[in-house]
Amino acid sequence: MTRCAAGVRAIENDDDAAAEFPSRIEYPCLWVYPFGSLLDGEDLSKGREAVGALEHATAVGYSERELAGMPEGVVCHGCGNPTALAEVKAGETVLDVGSGAGLDALLAARRVGPTGKVIGIDNSAEAVAKATASADKGGYTNVTFKQADMATLPLADESVDVVISNCVMNYPGDKLAAFKEVLRCLKRNGRMLITDLVVEDRLSDEVFQDEVWGEWLRGALGKTDYLKTIQKAGFKEVAVVRQTTFPMAESDERLRGKIVSIAVRACK
Repeated sequence: MTRCAAGVRAIENDDDAAAEFPSRIEYPCLWVYPFGSLLDGEDLSKGREAVGALEHATAVGYSERELAGMPEGVVCHGCGNPTALAEVKAGETVLDVGSGAGLDALLAARRVGPTGKVIGIDNSAEAVAKATASADKGGYTNVTFKQADMATLPLADESVDVVISNCVMNYPGDKLAAFKEVLRCLKRNGRMLITDLVVEDRLSDEVFQDEVWGEWLRGALGKTDYLKTIQKAGFKEVAVVRQTTFPMAESDERLRGKIVSIAVRACK
């Protein structure tokens, strides 16, 4: 098993890194066309949104090699590429918390191979159905999607090697309970790699009422409290391994410099 902190280099700022986007917000560029066809130069007649979907995917950290052959219908709601940062290995058992349409779980399924397995958890029955359909369409036999709340994960104690999550863990009301559940499911020396958005400064009342940002911001933690919550849940070696500015926020003067994207690695 990969040691939890092996090869990790903490990065406090990387302004040249990819533009990243918050969870639970719908975007005009949905990944609704086969990436493989776009990479081969086909299906460009599908329109600007199809090509924009590919550009967005590579911008947030997914390689063209990873996207090639991804089943049609996979949607982007994340803010990074936790599967790659977690260095998922063949034979491992991976849990994807807040798996959405299944992109990260399917990428993890490729990495763990036939001797490993992936479990995707999402509280949306619709998301689970879509992810399951995508897995079936793509022939992924080592991945399962289940509907459940992240505070009551339907897994046995110490049953997974790796937990990934993409822009989800700063969303629930009881974040401590969610992180404790993740820790419970991890095997001894298991590791967690999550990407998420955190607040870096005080925000105006106007922003909290914003139609797009308000609901998430009213419950979102700042970086310091977010990391403390992970530690309080019982994780060790908690480290920010990547931090970037957030272009969508930078374009809004109310949010400029106040929201950043981080990738956090921790172990049991």
